[in-house]
Amino acid sequence: MHLGLVLTGGGARSAYQVGAVRALAELAPPGPIPFDVLAGISAGAINTAALASGAEDFRRSAERLAKTWMGLTPASVYRTGTLGLAGIGARWILGLSSGGLAGAGGINYLLDASPLRALLAREIPVARIRRHLRSGRLRGVAISATSYQTGTGVSFFDAAPEVAPWTRAARVGVRARLTLDHVMASASIPVFFPPVRIGRAHFGDGCVRMGYPLSPAIHLGADRILAIGVRHQRGPGEPCWRAEPAGAGPLPISSIAGVLLDSAFLDALDADTERLERINRTLSLVPRERLSRGEADVRPVEALVLRPSTDLGQLATGEYRRFPAMLRYLLRGVGAQGRAGADLLSYLAFEPVYVRRVMELGYRDTLARRGEIERFLRGAAGAGEPAGALAG
Repeated sequence: MHLGLVLTGGGARSAYQVGAVRALAELAPPGPIPFDVLAGISAGAINTAALASGAEDFRRSAERLAKTWMGLTPASVYRTGTLGLAGIGARWILGLSSGGLAGAGGINYLLDASPLRALLAREIPVARIRRHLRSGRLRGVAISATSYQTGTGVSFFDAAPEVAPWTRAARVGVRARLTLDHVMASASIPVFFPPVRIGRAHFGDGCVRMGYPLSPAIHLGADRILAIGVRHQRGPGEPCWRAEPAGAGPLPISSIAGVLLDSAFLDALDADTERLERINRTLSLVPRERLSRGEADVRPVEALVLRPSTDLGQLATGEYRRFPAMLRYLLRGVGAQGRAGADLLSYLAFEPVYVRRVMELGYRDTLARRGEIERFLRGAAGAGEPAGALAG
């Protein structure tokens, strides 16, 4: 039996995963990571790479990851200097106003993420992942990105020899030796962060085209999957919409951008889990002997999904005033301040106060499901959300 860990994306919201992982490390037996299949997307790819590179000691790698996140500031993720931000803004204005006369393709991002690359190079020894794969401690690791040339979701993976590449509609699995470039590409939020070149193609955030975030782990052979999302699941009595206050002006761009980012980063895991549940109900109608003979191209996969008990976007409401002055100026231009831009801000709020609050929420939420998680880690039947899966 192979146990998988799936970490999806969400910019600064992915601090929730770090808190959850800290709690999981406390609940798991001391020693190596209990998951031998790991799959990460977007900022979840950063957390995945950190855990996979430190697979020999789950608690130590979880604490190191938490320490790294708690030390984050905007300046450690993207350049925040006034001249740099103003220069990027000026290049955008020049490109848009000149009709291409100033040169096409001059700039394709808003924030320079070179500080993040330098930080990850110091903190995550990505090359150690292959050592754990060769030793058999890990069966497979996948990091997903989006190809800007083809619009395809690409899951770069390194795994046991018997794991074969795969091709599905708009998504493929490509065997590769994982590097920092794959991690940076997966975490490069479109427009905000620059594309990353891998080989002869440019890649961006994996969440854009990864509609089936559980799929890479299934292809790598996971029989049971624990997934940590960053979207708050509304309760039965919680409204799915908020009315605008009386006298509200035009809808700001930040609100539109927040919804677009939410749809790319937050919806896929819930949709994929619902799909697994439907398949599971179908599988329950098929005689077990037919499944055991492999007559159907399906196999059961048990899944447990951890989600925030609180809306992480709303936790970012007060973060605007903590951003660097020049970035506040630019964000204010698109209406990203206070409640109106909370969702958008939550993706960029790499501030110690916000990060710590989100991490603490992930830690508390996970411990609140202690019994359920312990049964799942032991492989007990019926733990979590039962699911079935297509062969990926």
